Amino acid sequence: MGLLDLLFNRKGMTEKIKEYLEKGAVILDVRNADEWNNGHSKGAKLITLSTVSARVDEIKSWKKPVIAVCASGGRSGQATKFLESQEIDVINGGAWQNVDQFL
Repeated sequence: MGLLDLLFNRKGMTEKIKEYLEKGAVILDVRNADEWNNGHSKGAKLITLSTVSARVDEIKSWKKPVIAVCASGGRSGQATKFLESQEIDVINGGAWQNVDQFL
């Protein structure tokens, strides 16, 4: 494990992403439509960060754990904090490519 792995706990996050995918997690991409159109994970659902709060009931209706992703982890971190406050089982997957590599 390298210094960056220690600083950012990448190994732990990788394991958490794998665990959530095994539990059937939905990948929630909170980027904008232009970013989405330039690439996204197969099977992911696009709900922009600005609309997550208005669509929380839809997200709850999935009845599955959620992996929030974006371009770098900032917006997905915001979405994760909000969704946790709504009692949704969610983790911040960071950049969408972090999850995409395991699909």
